Amino acid sequence: MRLLLQRHLCMIAMSLAALSSAQAAPLVEPTLHIKPAASGAGHVALTLDACGGQTDTRILSALVENKIPATIFVTGIWLKRNAAAVEIMRAHRDLFELENHGGRHIPAVDTPRKIYGIRSAGSPDAVLAEVESGAAALARTGEPAPKWFRGATAEYSPSAIAMIRKLGFKIAGFSINGDGGSLLGAKETAKRIAAAKDGDVIIAHINQPTHAAGEGVVQGLLALKDKGMTFVRLDDADGTGNHGTTD
Repeated sequence: MRLLLQRHLCMIAMSLAALSSAQAAPLVEPTLHIKPAASGAGHVALTLDACGGQTDTRILSALVENKIPATIFVTGIWLKRNAAAVEIMRAHRDLFELENHGGRHIPAVDTPRKIYGIRSAGSPDAVLAEVESGAAALARTGEPAPKWFRGATAEYSPSAIAMIRKLGFKIAGFSINGDGGSLLGAKETAKRIAAAKDGDVIIAHINQPTHAAGEGVVQGLLALKDKGMTFVRLDDADGTGNHGTTD
């Protein structure tokens, strides 16, 4: 009886140690670059996250008026609330490519933890549900099947990256954090985006119309355009990410 109890306690200890180790495993924030332009001033890929909330029409209008292509990562939550913006994007298919940002904006991390205050998916099944529900939400709008995925917070557990890749998605990292999660001021946001170089992938947000960062996104993009920089969508570029996100 004592031996069985000791074995049982040993198994519990090993299970707790394994769980603790999994929770302590470092997350990764992948980078992504596109192949530099063959000529001219260069090109960059603009990616905008639509996590939830509403639509920053300052950014959307500037993209349409200046014919700036962008890859928009949309959640199922945002799609439900922003039908008018989706219709504008669908009316300009030469500019906008809609990709998968998950069903409910839950970080693609398969162990329980919080990232920037957001609770992670917490299990492999929950990661798969987040990715697949995001793709299903896009399908219901009549959009083509997404090829790219970007998880909430843009941080991942390595095992989650492997699962997402097996589903057939490339994972969109970035090389320039343009707006600091839409928390930066207009001046700093504009400065970061305007500093983009040939081959950079910019991340910013299009779902925070009351934040000053949106004004800076527009200013930074127009500064790049004035320099002669061109813009491409991820599907139209040869992108290479680290941590096994694209290979």
